[in-house]
Amino acid sequence: MILSKEKIIQIEDEPAECGLYCTLETLLLTAEGTDVIRQKKAEAIAKTLTKMKEKDDLNQKQQAFIKRKQTSLARINNPFPRPHKPLYRGKSNILLGVAIKLDKPATVAIVDGITKKAIAYRSTKQLLGKNYHLLNRQRQQKHILSHKRNVAQRHHADNKFGESELGQYIDRLLAKAIVELAKEYQVGSIVVPKIENIREIIQTEVQVKAEAKIPGCIEKQKEYAKKYRTNIHNWSYGRLIDHVKALAAQAGIVIEESKQPIRGSPIEQAKEVALRAYGERNNS
Repeated sequence: MILSKEKIIQIEDEPAECGLYCTLETLLLTAEGTDVIRQKKAEAIAKTLTKMKEKDDLNQKQQAFIKRKQTSLARINNPFPRPHKPLYRGKSNILLGVAIKLDKPATVAIVDGITKKAIAYRSTKQLLGKNYHLLNRQRQQKHILSHKRNVAQRHHADNKFGESELGQYIDRLLAKAIVELAKEYQVGSIVVPKIENIREIIQTEVQVKAEAKIPGCIEKQKEYAKKYRTNIHNWSYGRLIDHVKALAAQAGIVIEESKQPIRGSPIEQAKEVALRAYGERNNS
């Protein structure tokens, strides 16, 4: 699809109780943003055409494909006129750190990398606002699905019960709130945890919960932790990060990655995620 006719508003199916969710490609609303996307599309099409032209004896279908790509490339270089607006420019020393935990999907901290002081914090509840009740509903759904899996396993039946769309909807709400907060504070980058150490963080969180709930009984702690691990395997923490990355890219905000501390409160972890990224940036 060419830039002069692109579909900039997309309606996605959501859980019936949540209504419709609309996403807006804000970059396409301005000449500057459109130019960013145009360059990416033009490079991708040019690369594809080069590979195709290197082949010998193209069949009719392949020749038609090349022609369509050439037409798209020509139209991309002549986009529909849009108003001018400077691209987003944040302050490089202001970072938004994101911490992810099993019971608190997202906690953020706005940090000044120079002073190493936090400017603001937001909990999961604050990020979701009036939609916070959906998180409890999703947890109830996961509990029901987990129970169904256990029953099915005992009866050696099919236990492939997928998660509802509500989880994805909540992740999009959180990602949107995070990016809007980043814009409000003019952050230079959003720092998300590195995926490879999140599982270790969650496992530690589960162990701490087990020790606190059933002190002094290792066997019971193991049973409790095992039940929690079922939720871990069914929890797509990477999905939230992907949503944050996608919305940040649309807004023109840089994404950085940093290792999240294993222990500490969510706000302490979010702050440390941001400060570690700032330190790694300056040491590289």
